[in-house]
Amino acid sequence: MTQPDIIQTILRDSNYHLDLFDTSEIQSLCQRIEGKKTPITYCPIRGKAVHLKPEELIRQLYVERLLNRYHYPRERIRFEHLVNFGREKKRADIVILDKDRTDTPYIIVEVKKPKLQDGKAQLRSYCNATGAPIAVWTNGQQISHYHRRDPNYFEDITDIPNVDQTLADILSERFTLKDLILKDKLVTERKSLKDIILELEDEVLANAGVDVFEEVFKLIFTKLYDEALSYKDKGIIDYFVRQAQNTHKAHGTGVTYESDYDIIRLGAEDISDDGFRVMAFRNTGQTDTELKTKIQRLFDEARDQWKGVFPEHSTFELSDSHLAVCVSSLQDIKLFNSNLQVVDEAFEYLVSKSAKGEKGQYFTPRHVIDMCVKMLNPQPGEYMIDTAAGSCGFPVHTIFKLTGTLFTNAEIPETDKAHVLKVFGIDFDEKTVRVARTLNLIAGDGETNVLHLNTLDYERWDDSTEKNSSWIRTYGDGFDRLKALRMEQDENKLFGFDILMANPPFAGDIKESRILHQYNLTFKQNGKAHTKVGRDILFIERNLDFLKPGGRMAIVLPQGRFNNTSDRYVREFIAERARILAIVSLHGNTFKPHTGTKTSVLFVQKWNDDPTKGHLCPKVDNYNVFLAVSEKGGKDNSGDYVFLENSDGQHKLDKNGHLIVDHDLHNHNEELRDGIAEAFIEWAKREDLSFWS
Repeated sequence: MTQPDIIQTILRDSNYHLDLFDTSEIQSLCQRIEGKKTPITYCPIRGKAVHLKPEELIRQLYVERLLNRYHYPRERIRFEHLVNFGREKKRADIVILDKDRTDTPYIIVEVKKPKLQDGKAQLRSYCNATGAPIAVWTNGQQISHYHRRDPNYFEDITDIPNVDQTLADILSERFTLKDLILKDKLVTERKSLKDIILELEDEVLANAGVDVFEEVFKLIFTKLYDEALSYKDKGIIDYFVRQAQNTHKAHGTGVTYESDYDIIRLGAEDISDDGFRVMAFRNTGQTDTELKTKIQRLFDEARDQWKGVFPEHSTFELSDSHLAVCVSSLQDIKLFNSNLQVVDEAFEYLVSKSAKGEKGQYFTPRHVIDMCVKMLNPQPGEYMIDTAAGSCGFPVHTIFKLTGTLFTNAEIPETDKAHVLKVFGIDFDEKTVRVARTLNLIAGDGETNVLHLNTLDYERWDDSTEKNSSWIRTYGDGFDRLKALRMEQDENKLFGFDILMANPPFAGDIKESRILHQYNLTFKQNGKAHTKVGRDILFIERNLDFLKPGGRMAIVLPQGRFNNTSDRYVREFIAERARILAIVSLHGNTFKPHTGTKTSVLFVQKWNDDPTKGHLCPKVDNYNVFLAVSEKGGKDNSGDYVFLENSDGQHKLDKNGHLIVDHDLHNHNEELRDGIAEAFIEWAKREDLSFWS
């Protein structure tokens, strides 16, 4: 058994991991390991051999970092340091003693508790008992650094001071977009935005007496704007990173920009950022009142720049001290991270507390969205819509495909902006529309076609579009662009879209007769109407009405629609109007933890034998259909994402520093094996489908 194998054996079935440590740190420990059945290592702090259990292994790796990266001398470091709680005594895992008061803890590190919530509670008690101002928790996969402001609040800090720094140095350091890239918590601490929000809820939000969704949304909105203001610096960084990539290629290292995030980090490290803009969304040690004034001013600018998301004169409702804790927690997360999974997961958690989940609609996982976009192959000049837009995943990823620009704070060329304005989204839930508009405003460089409407109840759209002045001010420009695609003047039923992608809500039935009578699928063969119809069934008909001849669609549906004998009339309705291109059966874990309902994605193309109206799809009786079953859904049975690991058991990062969801729907820019999307593309070309020929 090799030394790396011994480490993997020690950590097996534990909650500890190696993600935070680089190869040199792991190799240094490997060289000190002796024995196989009972591995031991020499401890530089205790000065003796110790058994390597999971907790001890992480402690040895972290102390190596304290000695070699932060340069703390051995004599200031203690293991199992006694902490007095009256008559009771406990032992802190690692303590760094104050340089002037050599019996007083300065930094306390917790590795015994492999879950953050448990570790933070332990740290709070240790810090309150000793007065230590700085605390660290890590399980080897994630890490948190805290400044103990007072007994009530732990405030996130970017890092701990090294031996020559003070806490004030950390709080007041000049911080630019370069620093944000290098110190992004998503990479350096392996945290998600949802993790941070959950921690904030536990710390301050639960008892703050505010609408948590609104306040966190304002914070994320403001943070995105702050990053967007540094778009010029992003261009400079991208240039030097490309140079670093080319240098590595020229030297034949085999490491490329597309496959190794380390090249981005190395390229960014060498850049001088003296002329870069200083990030404003930061707690730099000013008073809580001064910080709130600064952040409110930044929010006001963002609200005025990205209109139609927050009302005029809206302000933060959080208290000064609560806002300070929130800003400290969010300031080191880079929200512009090329895809939307970072913000999606957080917003899905926040929105799920409202009516969204009750209506059976959840944000679609990004790997499902990317599969659909790849398979339907949107092209510049085509019009696309999502009729149940949620956080606008399908529209925004269509924009990524059309422009080649990911979720970044770079400027969008005018030629690409024209393509962006042909992408639309509609949703009935006001909260998700505001989230979607924010993301779409950014992806669309300040303009968006995301509309707050009830897709199914189109006969009552005029109540908003003609009579509601507030609605018109917010959504009027986007609706004017939608009206231009009507097939019949002044009618909101038929439209001329090239592409439609949607994951409509499929929980519950529509029972309102006024809505039901707008749809053919409501009526039985004898002409009598059903008293109730599944919401997703109406979306099938409604979505087909949005497509022009030759238009193509991907729609997520419950598996029963493909199997139930009672739904045969639905299948016949679809087949009469469109060619069934593909059915992809999604893994049962895809939409967990929200629902375990088995789902499939239906791909169709509307029949069309007139090339002047759209892509050709001549009607035939017999044709081939692409069928696929996903065997690797990217989530475990609990609904947590499963990430790709490298040979060392560490989670692998893609070129943007993201964890890679391990699934079989597509190849994730060749990070994964070819999946269902790539197989469909080959099949579509053999079938000579018009949008792939």
